[in-house]
Amino acid sequence: MNDTETIFALALASNFEPESNFEKAYKRIQSLGNVQFSNIYLIPCRDGIGEDYWNSACILKSSLSVDELLLIVKNMESEAGRVRPSHQISLDIDLIAWGCHINEMQFNPKKMPLALDVKIPLSEILSHKLLISNGIKFNVVNV
Repeated sequence: MNDTETIFALALASNFEPESNFEKAYKRIQSLGNVQFSNIYLIPCRDGIGEDYWNSACILKSSLSVDELLLIVKNMESEAGRVRPSHQISLDIDLIAWGCHINEMQFNPKKMPLALDVKIPLSEILSHKLLISNGIKFNVVNV
């Protein structure tokens, strides 16, 4: 990693046309730098209203700043047809953590405490005490 790269932890979710929306999101995120994706999990809607979600996470190493990345992911959501508020989510991408070193990540205070649908996929690719999910398991989506 060069000195100008930042490591980002992102959480992705969709419960409306998830296969198409994830495919587009993955391609766009891959164009931003070196990326590692978790499996995709099928997780029930947090409030019990709406379809189950596809949830995944990724670790992205990129020369982008935090603000630049936030702008890109919000544009990706908009391009996917994201409507707020709604229980039909085409694409939700959240910046969960960032830092210069994987073992020194700064977690986004706006996303705390982390929801289970963030912890499960992110814990697959990032080891951190905040990601403990007490062994709860969900089905993996095969694409």
